[in-house]
Amino acid sequence: MTNVILFDNEVRERLLPLTYTRPVANLRIGILTIREKWERMMGGTVSYITQDYLADRYPIEYEQDNFLVNASALPSDQLCRLMRQMEPNEAYLHNGELIAARMDDKQIERLMRDEDIHNLKGIDLEDTSFLKINHLWDIFRLNHLALEEDFDLITKGRVSEPISPTNQLLGKERIFVEPGARVECSVLNATNGPIYIGKDTEVMEGCLIRGGFALCEGAVLKMGAKIYGATTIGPGCRVGGEVNNSVLQANSNKGHGGYLGNSILGEWCNLGASTNVSNLRNTYDEVKIWNYEDNVFQSTGLQFCGLIMGDHSKSGINTMFNTGTVVGVCANIFGSGFPPKHIPSFSWCDNGALETYRSEKAFDMVERVMTRREVEFDTDERLILLRILEDTANQRSWENEPGT
Repeated sequence: MTNVILFDNEVRERLLPLTYTRPVANLRIGILTIREKWERMMGGTVSYITQDYLADRYPIEYEQDNFLVNASALPSDQLCRLMRQMEPNEAYLHNGELIAARMDDKQIERLMRDEDIHNLKGIDLEDTSFLKINHLWDIFRLNHLALEEDFDLITKGRVSEPISPTNQLLGKERIFVEPGARVECSVLNATNGPIYIGKDTEVMEGCLIRGGFALCEGAVLKMGAKIYGATTIGPGCRVGGEVNNSVLQANSNKGHGGYLGNSILGEWCNLGASTNVSNLRNTYDEVKIWNYEDNVFQSTGLQFCGLIMGDHSKSGINTMFNTGTVVGVCANIFGSGFPPKHIPSFSWCDNGALETYRSEKAFDMVERVMTRREVEFDTDERLILLRILEDTANQRSWENEPGT
């Protein structure tokens, strides 16, 4: 049986704040998470090497024979085929970065003790085709390609559920509806990319959807929503208004009007009614966003980049996010005007003024939100958030100012 271990490396720092609360492998891009892609394409078991404080929730499982795989690499047919041909002690490299290695249990144990692994034969993958996430913005920038790959993977050899005749369909052969989904009185255009409507989802009346698009299990697209393509709405999300080239991880809400473009929301986020996100600067210059690795604003090389929001963060009604805003974990933003372009984790942002969102109040909010979905706010989750609160204290500079 194939045993795959997905490991975090230095790329993890570039994917904060999303990777504060999860391993890189649990990021969603396309339809599936990276872990789910590897499970489907390699079979067998998949586990993690991640940060110590995440390891209880995301443990490692290893056997006598293991594939160690870079979690920021997405599987492709070609890459998986090459991996199945690997000999023990071989390692695949791409631009000097380890992508995959085949190791026994003793080597994995040495790796976990930070000891050197000897006798690995490096092989260059320069001619091998696969997608790889190197920066936060790659999640929405590469989403159209990941949607195509996941759509083919999930629907191969299967037949879509019937689609109600109340809908207008274009490119019907690239539209797939899972059992339990409800779609009525909407326009679905798959001529520019596939449309995947997951199990037990609902597309309410009057929605305009342009592919690529994925509505994952249990999610809802609210009446009159406009989806412009390369967009993923993760499991349990509720979305309305106008959305373009964005990825919502899971259980997050943008339930009302307002624009969200070239953006990523983590889990358990909520955008209040008429929250709007700018994804293009008035000067048309390249967008810069906050880089947690170097604690500076970094150029993305992109003209379009909107909002990156970590898990459990919220915005009040009429919030306006500037181009390239990064919000950490457990932040609460409300009031008039544009909030800062970097809002640290556990921030209470009132009309642009920042103070610390105290853990007891933040956790009360988290528990209420999760309970509404019948999900337990358990001890593991609480400890992870407490660790994030501690690790991000230096970002909340006002905590160290005299008199605070």
